[in-house]
Amino acid sequence: MPEAIRVFIVDDEAPARARLRRLLDDCADTMPNEVVGEAASGPAALAELEQVVADVVLLDIRMPGMDGVEVARRLAGQAGAPQVVFVTAYDAHAVTAFELGARDYLLKPVRVERLIEALRRVMPAGGPRMDRFITVTDRGRVMRVPLDEVLYLRAELKYVTLRTREREFVLDEPLTKLEEGFPDDLLRIHRSCLVNRRQLAGFEVRRDGEDSHWVALLTDWPETLPVSRRQAHVIREFRQVGPD
Repeated sequence: MPEAIRVFIVDDEAPARARLRRLLDDCADTMPNEVVGEAASGPAALAELEQVVADVVLLDIRMPGMDGVEVARRLAGQAGAPQVVFVTAYDAHAVTAFELGARDYLLKPVRVERLIEALRRVMPAGGPRMDRFITVTDRGRVMRVPLDEVLYLRAELKYVTLRTREREFVLDEPLTKLEEGFPDDLLRIHRSCLVNRRQLAGFEVRRDGEDSHWVALLTDWPETLPVSRRQAHVIREFRQVGPD
């Protein structure tokens, strides 16, 4: 099992702490985590964090007495202190948060996808590599689709469709970010399409009257995908190198 990220929760409202725990449970399959403690005030948080080892503190800002900004300021002066992700209903403190070295700034109500993104940013050095999966949301569940199962990703209107042999998933993540995240795995064949190099069987020219165009062929898959003229160089590279 991958090493879990150790999380400490700080919020003066018990329902808010409980909600964060539920969200952490919801994303545990995608981003393994362990809640190592929680506190309802700044002083209590600082005292507890002297007794436990945490990788990240999910920290509310507006709390009576010592607020979250002061807690972060004190943590920043400690050697080996956990990283901080602010979780707040107010966006007015974002600049101050990042000046204090916060890794992220989440606005309530927090979405699972944003929490996962924040946890990725605080993954301990040498921690688990989660990038062999693409995270999707399906019917209220957050799931990991192994990269090896991905046939292609195609942009359609505001969303990206991820296709496996069994089904489709809809993502909010742009193609450019996915391409940058998996440069050795995903090949751009069109402005709106990335294919999994390991699923790519070859290319074929199709003729339509006097016009012709190239399409990508996937292994044991009936659907073909158009190759734009701008990306025609991938066909030449495929001829020279061959499939991965």
